[in-house]
Amino acid sequence: MIAGHPASFASRRWSQDECRRPINFVSVTTAELHKIIVICGPTGVGKTGFAIELARRFNGEIVGADSMQIYRHMTIGTAKPTAEERAAAIHHMVDVVDPQEEFDAAEYGRRAAACVSALIAEGKQPFVVGGTGLYIKALIYGLTRAAQSDDKIRASLKAQLESLGTQAMHDRLAEADPVSARRIHPNDAFRILRALEVFEITGRPISAHHDEHQFSRARFDALHIGLTLPRPQLYARIDQRVDAMLAQGLMDEVRSLLTRGLHPGLKSMQSLGYRHMIGYLQGSLEWDETLRTLKRDHRRYAKRQLTWFRADGQVHWLQPDQLTEAIALIQEFLNTTANLY
Repeated sequence: MIAGHPASFASRRWSQDECRRPINFVSVTTAELHKIIVICGPTGVGKTGFAIELARRFNGEIVGADSMQIYRHMTIGTAKPTAEERAAAIHHMVDVVDPQEEFDAAEYGRRAAACVSALIAEGKQPFVVGGTGLYIKALIYGLTRAAQSDDKIRASLKAQLESLGTQAMHDRLAEADPVSARRIHPNDAFRILRALEVFEITGRPISAHHDEHQFSRARFDALHIGLTLPRPQLYARIDQRVDAMLAQGLMDEVRSLLTRGLHPGLKSMQSLGYRHMIGYLQGSLEWDETLRTLKRDHRRYAKRQLTWFRADGQVHWLQPDQLTEAIALIQEFLNTTANLY
């Protein structure tokens, strides 16, 4: 069961552990492809409240699709649903791994698909809600890792990281795989090590594996509803959200994570908001600069999310106050034969 859920959820017939079991999908025919609703869009647009209202109307439960809300102990900076919101609609794929654990889109796709399948077996309507486009794609189509891990190679790379530092390892990556080096931040130790590991195992850059990957045929029939707002309104909401995070104690949350012994170079700790607070706490950023870049980078992230989702021609775009229109779309979708593509 997801940590922090009200005690009343304990009576459910399956738990978060169900997400670790093998997935038994139905045969891929148009008549049997199960339907899911995807609510996507940029950070701060209002996806959670919108999805909760829809889930309540359609006997649904929410499967999170956020690459940061999966981490335990990281609550304020990830804008996780509140206790009240979790009571209004049960949420899955939130608080499922510790910040130091390895987790990627392929693992998310496997676990989230198991959750969706379990919900369907219970007669619930799955609502997949979040802003991480690759996670949503991995759930619907599946995603194969570039290469299996090698414990010896990974241990050797970790030892070199401790000895040489992240910048030296990033420099090494730039020589082996300049495309990935441009995509990966020099402080993102997790992704740097993974890219170097794949290169050592296969002799080819991880970027080449990604470019060759083809998503498989859909295993769920998905209705994609994207939420958006006029850019000035969205950016104002994002700025307000950042102010609220700080007021709620984001700095104390980050300080607590560091006290727990979490390395600042972890993938989770280099995420939006957390790396900014770490920079301030470690003295590399003044407060005014911390606040400025924190808001700026949230706005930039929202812009990247919109770019990703707008490239998907399947998304039906609505504003957060268009609940009636969303209900009509969902009713029509659920009452039509599944469309295999």
